[in-house]
Amino acid sequence: MSQHLRIGGASGFWGDSSVATPQLLAAGGLDFIVYDYLAEITMAILARARDKDPTTGYATDFVSAAMAPNLAEIAKQGVRIVSNAGGMNPEACAAALRVEIKKQELRLKVAVVTGDDLLARAAEIAEAAPRDMFRGTSLPPVEKIASINAYLGAFPIAAALDRGADIVVTGRCVDSAVTLGAAIHHFGWTTNDLDALAGGSLAGHILECGPQATGGNFTDWRLVAENLADIGYPIAAIRRDGSFEVSKPAGSGGLVSRGTVGEQMLYEIGDPQAYLLPDVACDFSEVVLEEVAPDRVLVSGARGLGVPDSYKTCLTWADGYRSGHIFTFYGLEAEEKARHFADTVLKRCRAALQRMQAPDYTDVSVELLGTESQFGKRRAVAPQREVAVKIAVRHPDARAVALFLKEATGLGLATPPGLSGFAGARPKPSPVMALFSYLTPKQQVQLRLLDEAGEMQCPEVQGPAVAVAARPSLPEAPLVSKAKNIIQVPLVELAWARSGDKGDIANIGVMARDPAWMPWIWAGLTPAHLHQVFGHFLDGAGTEAIERFYLPGSASMNVLLHGALGGGGTSSLRNDPQAKGYAQLLLAAPIAVDADLLGRLPGAV
Repeated sequence: MSQHLRIGGASGFWGDSSVATPQLLAAGGLDFIVYDYLAEITMAILARARDKDPTTGYATDFVSAAMAPNLAEIAKQGVRIVSNAGGMNPEACAAALRVEIKKQELRLKVAVVTGDDLLARAAEIAEAAPRDMFRGTSLPPVEKIASINAYLGAFPIAAALDRGADIVVTGRCVDSAVTLGAAIHHFGWTTNDLDALAGGSLAGHILECGPQATGGNFTDWRLVAENLADIGYPIAAIRRDGSFEVSKPAGSGGLVSRGTVGEQMLYEIGDPQAYLLPDVACDFSEVVLEEVAPDRVLVSGARGLGVPDSYKTCLTWADGYRSGHIFTFYGLEAEEKARHFADTVLKRCRAALQRMQAPDYTDVSVELLGTESQFGKRRAVAPQREVAVKIAVRHPDARAVALFLKEATGLGLATPPGLSGFAGARPKPSPVMALFSYLTPKQQVQLRLLDEAGEMQCPEVQGPAVAVAARPSLPEAPLVSKAKNIIQVPLVELAWARSGDKGDIANIGVMARDPAWMPWIWAGLTPAHLHQVFGHFLDGAGTEAIERFYLPGSASMNVLLHGALGGGGTSSLRNDPQAKGYAQLLLAAPIAVDADLLGRLPGAV
């Protein structure tokens, strides 16, 4: 058996580029290609699609764009495929794939992992009355529930591969499981191989967002700007102990460095010492990233703390309707005109609702893009002469949202001057598929594997109980008294950063460009300082809504902002409901640092 398992990551979301599969196949030497299509928002979209047509509810472009044009080469090279493209309907996805395989007269075996869909048990779940694991809220009414899916793990995928599957299609599993399942199959890991499982999971986490590990969304974007069109998709060469090297196809664009891989490692992991997956609880605090060659980074030091006894489960439910539109103003007093227009639209709509004895909008969002509204307090600069005003509303009744859309466009001839825009048809009210997350004991979920050999029940994954890791010692405070020249610099001069979301929680990972700067970064990014940067997103919450975690192995930290996304995902009316730009706000914030230290160490921007 090979000591290295080579896996290419070809998809980071539903809609990712179709160039990844042929690029990775052309690189050669791969054992597996894995595809991650699912996010909470994606599951909500797929739930709505399945409701309209029971034969849909999966990522159709996995079959049409990723597989169909490349099946012959996949078969020729013997590369095996693992994907969670099944979404809400993995059996339908597999059926479509088998039709294509037969059409091309190929002999590829397709296996399906199911059991994640718990919708049929909604009434039973309602009787158990679980609480939301993040907000503590109660379960929504059963009649409003659209989907319930447990996040499955990697061992059923490994079982499918053990039975000879060439392509494995799953429903909702954790993103990293498509990679970990291949590694478990290849190396024969068991639930006692905790550190190896944690390392394989981290490899999956690096691959799961495709080119975000190879220069996409990178802080130092100018380093890759010239070749982003040809960006390479990531490859992980996993070792038996769970350590791995990250690379990309030779000659492809992008960059693999400590910074690109480190940003992706920190992306959306929450508490780095309690990254809980179905197969292993991970501790990434001591992970070390080492550039061993150009475009090659060795990742080691992940620890496994035990095997959780439950599955994270996400429920989507119908929580009214929302919609919005962006209107542009330009000219003198553009900001004031845009704000007045938004106020006028809402005033007219609310008056109409009162006449109809209908309730007010449950949420309203007005953001003046172009005026640094995302940064909070307006800086003392000249008023902007070009502004885009985003106005959005939520309401239990679609007719109230439609009223807003009609009146917003209907006021086009009764606005302050300067209204303009390039747009198509008027938007329509969209159903809000809100998210409710809770834990389901593993014994309550029946996992099934279906392939050419028939159907089998997959046993519940059990292992050592999860231990609590000791928190690392925090960075020693900088010796400010000995610093001769303390200056304020934007954080971007000291660190890389990337942000994302988990429900209504914003996650911001920050990694020091040089480990020697980490004490200054930690000392500067206090809860009070973070509140100054992000307080306007926290809806009145104080520093108690802010958590910080330290990762000494990679000289980095992770920041969590609870309740910072206006409900998050499909529930939010914000311009950035997934915190994709929050790292950019933080990188612009000032940090105190010893000028001598900054000047004599390499790495400053």
